[in-house]
Parts: sequence; structure tokens; C-alpha cells
Amino acid sequence: MDRSNAVNTRLFNEDTSRRSWMAAAARSLLGVSLVGGIGPRHWQALAQAAEMTPPTGKAKSVIFLSMTGAMSHLETLDPKPGTSSAGATTAIQSRVPGVLVSELMPKLSYMLNGISLIRSLTTETADHEQGKYLMRTSYKPLNSIRHPGLGAWANHIHERANKHLPGNVLLGSSAGHPGAGFLPASIAPVPVPNSANGLQNTKSPPYLADDQFKRRMSLASQFDASFRSKNDSQLIDAYDQTVREAVRLMGSAELKVFDINAEKEQIRNVYGQTQIGQSCLLARRLVEKGVRFIEVEYGNWDHHADINKSCPKMVTELDNALSALLRDLSSKGLLDEVLVVLSTEFGRSPSINVNAGRDHHPGVFSGLMCGAGVKAGVFGKSDALGGSVDEDGVSHQDVNATIATALGLPLDQEFEAPNGRPFRICDNGQPIQAILA
Repeated sequence: MDRSNAVNTRLFNEDTSRRSWMAAAARSLLGVSLVGGIGPRHWQALAQAAEMTPPTGKAKSVIFLSMTGAMSHLETLDPKPGTSSAGATTAIQSRVPGVLVSELMPKLSYMLNGISLIRSLTTETADHEQGKYLMRTSYKPLNSIRHPGLGAWANHIHERANKHLPGNVLLGSSAGHPGAGFLPASIAPVPVPNSANGLQNTKSPPYLADDQFKRRMSLASQFDASFRSKNDSQLIDAYDQTVREAVRLMGSAELKVFDINAEKEQIRNVYGQTQIGQSCLLARRLVEKGVRFIEVEYGNWDHHADINKSCPKMVTELDNALSALLRDLSSKGLLDEVLVVLSTEFGRSPSINVNAGRDHHPGVFSGLMCGAGVKAGVFGKSDALGGSVDEDGVSHQDVNATIATALGLPLDQEFEAPNGRPFRICDNGQPIQAILA
């Protein structure tokens, strides 16, 4: 190989390494893998639409706990003791007279008099991916457009409270997440797959000094200029914007908030040394710093078989983590301005199947809300067997409309997507007025 070819090969390899590292940094810092594909010509229209002053909500931040895989209401928040639906679950009396919950949730049972328990959630889909998409966006999936998640809407309407941190964070798997949808890629949730490890790829490579890194980024921009001028692509624009934002955030000292090792071991143990426990702890750290929307994903609730072997451990971990989160927020004076929500894509069947599990069941399921002024109590009711809604059915759109109202988002305003179709933030969802203070 002659000298010129050797130099070119070395530069190519270094550039490839730089690009690979920047892609990883962008994924970690700004969720670039969740880019929905919208170009600058659409951002202006969306920004103009957002100029309308939204109603003032009490919630400054939201922690949304998504129990993916379809959490059983019968093993958690709406047990049916003494019926054919009960299974092996034993119910205990909560602090709300006449309201029973699973014996595996003693801590939340004690706190229930400060929680809004929703026992009449219902949906039309029993498919996991469609159900999760609906839970996060208020819309059914379409081939022609990807809808924004509620966290993206919150950060599109409101300015970022902390300029040095992302306003939208996903603690869990980003697979299949709608991200920012047709909104700007920079407000897609930043994925943190493992809360115990914090946010990765937040520093430049060790072999690059800061001035070298800046020169390489400038050189890369020059190299790419010709390609961009010949290819007017929304995805290229979105990616470039996301990389610029990622580079800006990389130097922020505020990113240390993602390191939960800074917490005392005693606090980490109270939350539980579990996926859900450490994620709830990180969520508390993030709202302290002004992060607008945090989704905590806790999966593997799809108990088609041996539900009595696998479900109890998860319920106990959830009870420990969520109760610790609510107490912690309250002790720090944050619960008045942070809305905590727990939901799942659909419920589980009232009958135990031949594999000692419960199958998909969209007819009725349960969730809860706490904080930001929501009223405590039980809203809605399932029938005697937990198979259908008996009173006051609530859709995913209604839950999201309630969250959006608490955040002060304009529910009646229409936003035009890149395909020219108008969309509202929560489709036709209606806020649950009985829950909102």
C-alpha cells in the first residue's frame, strides 16, 4: 500500500470510529434511535401552533410507570377474593375502608388513602405492541405517520426547565417506542436501558483532547456539506439536529444526576436493588433537577403460564419501589408538583388457563395516579369477576388527557403532521375531572 492510500485508510478508520462513537453518544444523550423523521419546514409550523398559551397545570414533571407485558389487576390493585377469578392471590384491607389490594402490596396498601386508584381502565386491543403504542401516544398505529409520545408533547409545548439536561427520559427499553413521532428529534426520550449504570457515552473518547474533538466535528461537517446539499432528507436534518444537541449536552456537569451511585446505599436499598427500584430512584433524581417527563418501563408481566411463580416477585418489587418513590417525593416537598402515574397496556383474563397463567384481557384493568393535586380515592369499578367495566370506563386517551391537563397542555389545539393531517395531543381523550383537583 503506498503512503497516500495508507493515510486515506487511516483517516477513514478514524472517521468511522468517530462516527460510530457519535452515533452511540447521540443515542444515549438524545435518543436518536427514536427519531421520527420531521424536517425543518414542519418544525416552523409546529412551533407557530405551539405559541398559543396552554392552560396552567399543577404538574411540573411526570413520572410515568409503564408496566409493559400487561400487568394483572387481579394480582395487584383489584383482587377478587372468594370468586373464581381470585386464583392464589390473597387480598388485604387498605387504609381506604372497603378497598382491598393484593397482600403483596402492603406498603402501597398503607398509602392508598393518598392515591387515586383507577379500576375501570379499558381498551379495544389485546396486542402488546399496539397496546403500548396506544398507551404512550393516545393513537392506534398508522403506516403513514408515527405519533409523538406524551413526553415529547410536554417538551414541545413547554420550554425545558433545565437547559443542561434532556427534558424527556426513558428508563428502560427503547424498542418500539414512538419517541418524538413527527415532532423534532431533539425532544425524543433519552433512553437509559439500565438505571444502575446511568447514562453512557457522555464524554469524548479518551484518545481525543477537547480541541481535537471540536476540529474533527468541524471537519466532519465540511465533509458532509456536499452530501447534505444534494440530498434534502428530513431524517438527515433530524439526525444533524440531534447530534448537535448531544454535543452541547456532553459538556454539562448536570449529567452527574444520572449517577445513582451518588445516593447513599441505605436509600438505594429502600427503593430495592432491582430494575424497578433503581429506576424509580433515578426518576426522583431527575425530577429534582427539573426533567419534565420520565417514563419508567418495567416489563415481563406477560404471565401466560405459572403466574403464581413469577408474578409475586414482581409485585413485591413494584410495591417497594413505588412506595419509596412516593414517600421520597413527599419528604422532599416535590409531590405537589410531580405527577406519578402507573398504567399498563391491558389486563389479564379473570380465568386461569390450562398453563396456570392468565391470558390477554383488554376488557378491564387498573392503574393509579398520585401527586400534583390529584384527588385521592377510587375511581371506576370492575364487575364482580374483574372481567369488564361496571362503572365509569376510562381509556388510555382519557388517562393521557388527565396527565396533559395536569401538565397544562392544550388538549383542543390541532397540530399538523408532515402528511398534512391534523392531530390533537390526546386524540379524543377527556380528562377525568373527578381525579383532577
